[in-house]
Amino acid sequence: MIRYTLTCDKEHSFESWFADAAAYEALHGAGQLSCPQCGSARVAKALMAPAVSLARRVEAAKAAAARPSLSEPSSEIEAKLAALRRQVEENSEYVGMNFAAEARKIHDGESPERAIYGEAKPDEARKLIEDGVPVAPLPFRPRSKAN
Repeated sequence: MIRYTLTCDKEHSFESWFADAAAYEALHGAGQLSCPQCGSARVAKALMAPAVSLARRVEAAKAAAARPSLSEPSSEIEAKLAALRRQVEENSEYVGMNFAAEARKIHDGESPERAIYGEAKPDEARKLIEDGVPVAPLPFRPRSKAN
C-alpha cells in the first residue's frame, strides 16, 4: 500500500491509499479520482516527503543496542562494587541516619554487636574516628538515595 497526498484544481488537499504507484496511475489516467470536498476530477499528486520512519526506527534500535546497560555492570570494577554492595546489604543492618549514634552504642557495649551500615554527616564520622570507633566509608550510596 502507498499513501499519496492529492490536491484538486480548487487547492483542496486530501490523502488516498493505493495498492501501488501503478494503481494510482491507472485510476488517474481513467479520470476515476475526484476531490471528496468539491468533486473536481482535476486531481494531482502533491509534493511529498518520503516516509523515513522505518529508517529512523532502525537507527534508534542500533543506537539503543550501542548504549551500555545501566542496570548491569559494564566493567570489572563496577561488578566488584556491585558484589560489595550485595555483601554489605545481605550481611549488615541498615540503620539510616542513626548510623553514628548506633555505631557509638555498639562500641560502648550499649547495643548488641552486629554489622551495620548507614549514613553520617562528615563531622559525625570524624568524631567517631577520633574516638576510636571502627568505621569506614562505603563506595556507594544507599539504595534509597540512588536513582
